[in-house]
Amino acid sequence: MRVLGIEGTAWAASASVFETDDPTVAASDDDHVFIETDAYQPDSGGIHPREAAEHMGEAIPEVVQTALHHARERAETAGEDGPPVDAVAFSRGPGLGPCLRIVATAARAVAQRLDVPLVGVNHMVAHLEVGRYRSGFESPVCLNASGANAHVLGYRGGRYRVLGETMDTGVGNAIDKFTRHVGWQHPGGPKVERRARDGEYHPLPYVVKGMDFSFSGIMSAAKQAVDDGRPVENVCRGLEETIFAMLTEVSERALSLTGADELVLGGGVGQNERLQGMLREMCEQRGADFHAPEDRFLRDNAGMIAMLGARMAAVGDTTAVADSRIDSNFRPDEVPVTWRADEAVGTDADRRVDGAADDATAVTGAEATVSIEPDRVVKERVPRSYRHPTLDDRLRTERTRQEVRLTSDARRHGVPTPLVRDVDLRESRIVFQRVGDDDLRGVLTEPHVRDVGRSLARIHDAGFVHGDPTTRNVRVAPDAESRRTYLIDFGLGYYTDEPEDYAMDLHVFAQSLAGTADDPDTLFDAALSAYRTEASDPGPVRSSLSDIEGRGRYQ
Repeated sequence: MRVLGIEGTAWAASASVFETDDPTVAASDDDHVFIETDAYQPDSGGIHPREAAEHMGEAIPEVVQTALHHARERAETAGEDGPPVDAVAFSRGPGLGPCLRIVATAARAVAQRLDVPLVGVNHMVAHLEVGRYRSGFESPVCLNASGANAHVLGYRGGRYRVLGETMDTGVGNAIDKFTRHVGWQHPGGPKVERRARDGEYHPLPYVVKGMDFSFSGIMSAAKQAVDDGRPVENVCRGLEETIFAMLTEVSERALSLTGADELVLGGGVGQNERLQGMLREMCEQRGADFHAPEDRFLRDNAGMIAMLGARMAAVGDTTAVADSRIDSNFRPDEVPVTWRADEAVGTDADRRVDGAADDATAVTGAEATVSIEPDRVVKERVPRSYRHPTLDDRLRTERTRQEVRLTSDARRHGVPTPLVRDVDLRESRIVFQRVGDDDLRGVLTEPHVRDVGRSLARIHDAGFVHGDPTTRNVRVAPDAESRRTYLIDFGLGYYTDEPEDYAMDLHVFAQSLAGTADDPDTLFDAALSAYRTEASDPGPVRSSLSDIEGRGRYQ
């Protein structure tokens, strides 16, 4: 099979020819990928949509012509008759609307002229799939770190689920905002990477909420630090250490939540050596496999569009011309995944609480090692070597102190939690009472999630949030103990009276259900119903939740 791919979501006018004997299996040395790219380079500042569209209008016909010429040569060498390609794949979104329309028009014209199928591809799913395809991984979690987007995805129930994402701006755009402030030309990422090598760590805000994250506060603090006279190389070092540690932490949380042991990286920011090093080190520390595609498949490119297009075409997932309109807000979780088996990440055995059947077992969680003993649980936040030591020490100490305080506070307000028996802040170690036999993800039922909804309402009425209420951070006791549902792991919690902070708790719980439940919407509706019944004033929280759900980068 030979497929022409056309990419042009923002800045890269790109065309590719991908050919393989079997597009359904992992890449081999026999696979052939030709990529021709003409990148838009603004004279100053960031990407200007009008200028980017003008560039696409000029460059797309040329790169497509070059790719088709290559395809014809390959077909002639093979002695083939007929069209030089078997299908034409193109980026339908997400991206800049004017750029996407130029790409779609070109793809329709070529497909109709050659009389071959048209395939509309989600740009962000292509970033994920090229890593899965090139690595040979079966069902990895994917971190997408690109200019306009940043999210963590996992596969379940025939779709890629968004387990976590940025709540304001994409990681590349965030870095570009800083570099524009100091007068550097787009793209800013490589310039920050070079300057950071000569800098000393400068502390900046660290914002992780479950598996979601935010960059706006970090960027404001970084700009202010430069304005206050801090050496720019030190601020660059702080930016890299902070932002990439956040992305690595949420990736680890996604691995822990889903039970996966494979991680792939996608997106142009993924070319950064420090980010790759952090992710690789994290995976090694927890015994997971990591893959970062070569740079030409990380930055925006038509190769990934052609490769995913080939797999979609092979199973008949093509697009009629009449249905080929672009979608600048095309979310990855809107894409029916037709080209792979409908399996979930992890197995039933994986989803059972690690070590529940043993008298003493060490479990590696998202940020701690937990020793489960017959009558107690010892939790130790072991150093995360991928993080800068100063940042790591601060997070471990702060989160240990907060977990002890909020666990006890929640219990005083009627929420089932384990008793805190001992704490050692210097070693970031807590000894808890052992509660329950299962994680919620192993026994997902409506009564259990209603219990979670009620518990979240109680702690919100008490003026604090859990911070990470996932199906891994809820323990369920057996029926003999009246099926009590315990909240655990309050390390990301904090005191607040803001309805949006309470709504983020609900949003995080909804995302975790999407990544671990077969019927997440029904379960979350049950939790939300219980929350509304229990909370003293649920109206502002529900309104904030709607705002958060509409704030994702693809809405």
